[in-house]
Amino acid sequence: MHLRLVGDNTIANLTVQGQQLLAVSSDSAKLDVEILISLVLNKPRSYLLTWPEKKLSVEQLLEFKHLLSRRAQGEPIAYITGEKEFWSLSLAVSTATLIPRPDTETLVELVLELYSDDKVISCLDLGTGTGAIALALASEKATWKIEAIDFSFEAVKLAQFNAKNLNLAQVAIYQSDWFAGILINKKFDIIVSNPPYIDGDDINLCRGDVRFEPKSALVATEQGLADIKHIACEARRFLSADGKLFFEHGFEQGHAVRRILTDLGYENAQTKQDLNGHDRISWAIYPSVNLHNESIITEK
Repeated sequence: MHLRLVGDNTIANLTVQGQQLLAVSSDSAKLDVEILISLVLNKPRSYLLTWPEKKLSVEQLLEFKHLLSRRAQGEPIAYITGEKEFWSLSLAVSTATLIPRPDTETLVELVLELYSDDKVISCLDLGTGTGAIALALASEKATWKIEAIDFSFEAVKLAQFNAKNLNLAQVAIYQSDWFAGILINKKFDIIVSNPPYIDGDDINLCRGDVRFEPKSALVATEQGLADIKHIACEARRFLSADGKLFFEHGFEQGHAVRRILTDLGYENAQTKQDLNGHDRISWAIYPSVNLHNESIITEK
């Protein structure tokens, strides 16, 4: 896509023109342009306000046009910049992973609310992606024993990079196809997951940022519930006595997820709403009385 910019190369002029060009494709056009100019200049956004008459060099202008063109075609700003903030942590992102979203912070908040004391807790994050959930929890709970897995080797490498970059290397991050690579005798007090939960026929897969995100991290069969069912079933073998399982899911899936958990022997299944008031996080307790009941540990 060729974008035509007129006038001088000042920050002020490019911000105005860039905002106009992105207005159709982005609901955060001004912010996007400021982020892109800051990236080209390698300066904080505050610099743009202080030096609006600063001119970009020819090379910087070409780079800005290239980045602006990518954004105008809908590419997420996080993929363009290579980073995204989550829980006040700066995370490196790539097209191998989903972009961390504010709604997922609801899961982190809920877990921290339920485990507010200083007990040492063991936690497993399934499908960690950038490592967002595991690293957010680790940043708040230095004594927790946290493991994080992903099927994608690229995602694992990225999450490991983020852990090292944030000095949270105590989080063990490794490759596994859900529970396949986890030691059979391992037990966790908490298992959390933001698994694929979008139905393959969902029209929203053709809209917005998700067009650029890996479908393997988004789409699940059985109306988006297949991975949730599998995890809920298998998690029972890896939860400690009265351990808790937490899912992020679609805003219309709360009832279905609670039903899945209840049918599998979990108790007290409930759902928490996200920042927009939509069902987003469901969780339940797997009672200790069921831990050794082999008839229950059978996938339905």
